[in-house]
Amino acid sequence: MELRPYQREAMDAVLGQWTSGVQKTLLVLPTGCGKTIVFSKITEEMVRQGNRVLILAHRGELLTQAADKLETASGLKCAVEKAEESCLGSWYRVTVGSVQTLMREKRLSQFPPDYFGSIVVDEAHHCLSDSYQRVLAYFDQAKVLGVTATPDRGDMKNLGSYFESLAYEYTLPQAVREGYLSPIKALTIPLQLDLSGVGVSAGDFKAGDLGTALDPYLEGIAAEMEKHCKDRKTVVFLPLVKTSQKFRDILNAHGFRAAEVNGGSEDREQVLADFAEGKYNVLCNSMLLTEGWDCPSVDCVVVLRPTKVRSLYCQMVGRGTRLFPGKEHLLLLDFLWHTERHELCRPAHLICENEEVAQKMTENLEQAGTAVDIEEAEKQASEDVVAQREESLAKQLAEMRTRKKRLVDPLQFEMSIQAEDLSGYVPAFGWEMAPPSEKQLAKLEKLGILPDVIDNAGKASKLLERLETRRLAGLTTPKQIRFLEQKGFQHVGTWEFEKAKHLIDRIAANGWRVPADIVPATYGG
Repeated sequence: MELRPYQREAMDAVLGQWTSGVQKTLLVLPTGCGKTIVFSKITEEMVRQGNRVLILAHRGELLTQAADKLETASGLKCAVEKAEESCLGSWYRVTVGSVQTLMREKRLSQFPPDYFGSIVVDEAHHCLSDSYQRVLAYFDQAKVLGVTATPDRGDMKNLGSYFESLAYEYTLPQAVREGYLSPIKALTIPLQLDLSGVGVSAGDFKAGDLGTALDPYLEGIAAEMEKHCKDRKTVVFLPLVKTSQKFRDILNAHGFRAAEVNGGSEDREQVLADFAEGKYNVLCNSMLLTEGWDCPSVDCVVVLRPTKVRSLYCQMVGRGTRLFPGKEHLLLLDFLWHTERHELCRPAHLICENEEVAQKMTENLEQAGTAVDIEEAEKQASEDVVAQREESLAKQLAEMRTRKKRLVDPLQFEMSIQAEDLSGYVPAFGWEMAPPSEKQLAKLEKLGILPDVIDNAGKASKLLERLETRRLAGLTTPKQIRFLEQKGFQHVGTWEFEKAKHLIDRIAANGWRVPADIVPATYGG
């Protein structure tokens, strides 16, 4: 099987990491970009080098899929380590293994710790769990490759705490631009769903609470879907089996041909096959189809299982990103979830690395009122954020210039009032050396002193004392000093308040120009 250019690069990068001495490395490829093909080719190379390889997964479907793809890509057949089946004594150099089976001490102890030379962890975002870690710690001499569609993890642990490097990452935007995945258009539906009463467990919303919170909105959601995806092949993700079944019935009442599958469905394979062939046009499920299920003809995804976990959100949307003849784009319906928390995953999080850009893109999509290509939306949001930053910076600079015009530099004030004790002040005690307080800085600015260059509490305190003393003595204020010295008058700090006020009044009456009979440099009052 001929690898695509990025798949070849990914394979070379992984093998390069292992050759350089890195034992545990990570490969990130978006859903639909053939990660199973890539690790099958890597497996083939490791077998060629004389290694036994273990492909580790947490669900039976993923093991079957890995075995099938491995045989297709390389011709290699697999032994199985699952339930009653064992690879011990097999001629095959590759084993697909269930982590639930292998994690058991009795099962592990049957293997020498160096039995496998390489281990591939499919859906590696699960690998920090105790079950995976028990298996990986036992075969601690093996080279490890973790493969995932996104490196995020629901419980907020960092995959970097286990893996030593990221060998290769291919992003969703790259895959779309290079024609390997379908473009995505996001449509924000102005139907507000309240999540404020939903609890959180293990870093994400509680499924039970979500089901209850969602129930009152199901009719409204079905009505919106009738407007936008009547002619599409749609997958809907819901939090609970009972909610999924209820929504299937509501959709059928709205004229859809809807089916539902869950972990307990005895006819699951038949329903999935019927959906693929077009007997149904909507498939409702309660998180069953997030991994390992492919139906390239899906061209609409509705996420009614709000989540804070980016990996889970990407897995759901990934069910519709594969290419299919006649499919122009994937339509992603996005509802206005109302929550007190702001970490909710939205279409922007599929593509934006910067949270500020993601927030702006979400805001833009909410205002668009139509389906927008997410790459175009991300580009526009990035430009908007840059423009906002530039506008904000220009405003800040203008405010600073205006502010500085209004305020007196402390050194100018000290020189004007001829206060050598202030201009030569050096803090001596601990409290004096501390930074000035916000209260001190605010008061100095209010009294007309530019506080930016005052870097210790002692100096701020002495300035405030001097300003109060001068006020009681009826001497000029910093604002009078600034104004008159800008006009060329000298040592205004030594003048009396009333003298300065009288002169400023005369200048004001003359259209803010110094009267012709006054020479500022020699003015003595």
